[in-house]
Amino acid sequence: MEERFKKQVYEVAKLIPHGRVTTYGAIAKALGYPNHSRHVGKAMGGCPADVPAHRVISSGGMLAVSGFQERLEAEGLVIKNCRVKDFKKLFWDPIKELND
Repeated sequence: MEERFKKQVYEVAKLIPHGRVTTYGAIAKALGYPNHSRHVGKAMGGCPADVPAHRVISSGGMLAVSGFQERLEAEGLVIKNCRVKDFKKLFWDPIKELND
């Protein structure tokens, strides 16, 4: 995977506000690669410690990594059956948020 793409993924992920979540697909789309959500997932799998990987989840509000539940709950999110409650309300859309 291209190093530049990974760095772009990390930079977008760092912008996700505390208590909010986005998806792999939303990051891919924001970077101009709408069909590359799996590449975003791979990049997040090896991200630096300063990247809030726990805030990037699967579409529909599902946690891709169950170990992130505790970190999200510490930010005030409610997780039930590996799904973020009120996902649509908490969803941070990088395209919308970064263009406003």
